[in-house]
Amino acid sequence: MALSIGLNIDTEYKKLNEKLFSLQAPELFPEPELLLYNDRLAKDLGLDVPIESNRKDFALLFSGQQLPEGVELLAQAYAGHQFGHFNRLGDGRALLLGEHLTPSGLRFDIQFKGSGPTVYSRRGDGFATLYAMLREYLISEAMAGLGIPSTRSLAVVATGLPVQRERLHAGAVLTRVAQSHIRVGSFQYVRQYLSDEDLKHYLDYVIQRHYPESALAPVPAVDFLRRVTERQAALIAQWMSVGFIHGVMNTDNMSIPGETIDYGPCAFMDVYDPNTVFSSIDHQGRYAYRNQPAIAQWNLGCLAGALLPLIHPTEDVAIALAKEVLYSFDTLYATAWNRCMSAKLGLEPTDASLDIVNELLHHLEQLQLDFSSVFFYLTYSPEQLSTGLEPWLKKYRDYCKSVDTAESIQRKMQAHNPVFIPRNYWVEKALKSAAFENDYRLFSTLLSLYQQPFKKREEYLEYSTIPDTPSNAYVTYCGT
Repeated sequence: MALSIGLNIDTEYKKLNEKLFSLQAPELFPEPELLLYNDRLAKDLGLDVPIESNRKDFALLFSGQQLPEGVELLAQAYAGHQFGHFNRLGDGRALLLGEHLTPSGLRFDIQFKGSGPTVYSRRGDGFATLYAMLREYLISEAMAGLGIPSTRSLAVVATGLPVQRERLHAGAVLTRVAQSHIRVGSFQYVRQYLSDEDLKHYLDYVIQRHYPESALAPVPAVDFLRRVTERQAALIAQWMSVGFIHGVMNTDNMSIPGETIDYGPCAFMDVYDPNTVFSSIDHQGRYAYRNQPAIAQWNLGCLAGALLPLIHPTEDVAIALAKEVLYSFDTLYATAWNRCMSAKLGLEPTDASLDIVNELLHHLEQLQLDFSSVFFYLTYSPEQLSTGLEPWLKKYRDYCKSVDTAESIQRKMQAHNPVFIPRNYWVEKALKSAAFENDYRLFSTLLSLYQQPFKKREEYLEYSTIPDTPSNAYVTYCGT
């Protein structure tokens, strides 16, 4: 019998319309080897088998080679607007092991990413490189450490099967954990390819799983849209406050539970420039840093469009009700943004604090200063701030004196300004060493720092910045 490590699988998704997924066997891999296992996450999930005496069994489980008894893997169908163009999609290189119920009754998807081709692979090979899966493991754990809702990484297994991209890579499977893998694109798929009755059944399922309060609302679809909008506004504000750029904010990459999903061409901004783009395929800057709030609202509009038949039988009325929710995004986002950014200055969110934040960002852009470093120096050593910020600094200090004590303000700043974020320079260095040279020392160091990013560790401060002049010339690539 295959090792189950305490997994308690109960896949409700399989009870839905069979057109929403396809049962799929994973690829057979010649030499699966467990490389990473997230003990912290495993404990949160209630998984309690010692790893060292079971490494081979863990490798077989997390590569899909040996599954818990009675479990069938499935690939989910969905659609989505990719760079504004609608496509029929689906899990082209990922298989859902199932929904794990924790001892406390919480439900999480367990998914194998890079497990081989599926019926939705189109022209893709269905595999994943070790480099890309190590990247997702590192960045997703960093996001969790920052307190930003995110899918998580439980394990990485090398498959022993090489994968061709721009060069020949080692192949790997990532075990990804999420509240669910239901996306805006999931609803688009149901609306486009199934019936209105299927759409209602699907919404009822998603509400029951993620937003049970919506079932009690006069119009559940409207309340559901409102709650998803609230979560997305808060999520994007958190991204923006740490300089995170997702890179592929397609509707199939917007999670209904409000988690960050898909860590392909993402990166963190160094120099503050609202036009920063890292993705090699975003030629028009659609998903640039400054555009992320507007794109989130656009994606939510696609969700609203999919839900229209469930909002009101008269389309004009349904559209009006949906627009009312969508137009609330601007206020929700502005409130969340002010809260996040004011906290980085140790302040309560007010109109005055927002003016101070906006003035600082103007100076950062004009002076081409490093976004995260400025907030670090403000928190720990203001004397190291760049010349050119003196007038702003005086205004900020005068305001601080009028609202709170210096000690209270600094405590709040220390709690909201990470010392360590995934700097592109160090991330790239760590991934190359690990994926191409089998040297995980820097990767392990960074992972430890990113899991406690607000803790100032003097001996590791070199990893809080980069050795060269900060820039945003870094380029990221889609894993397929």
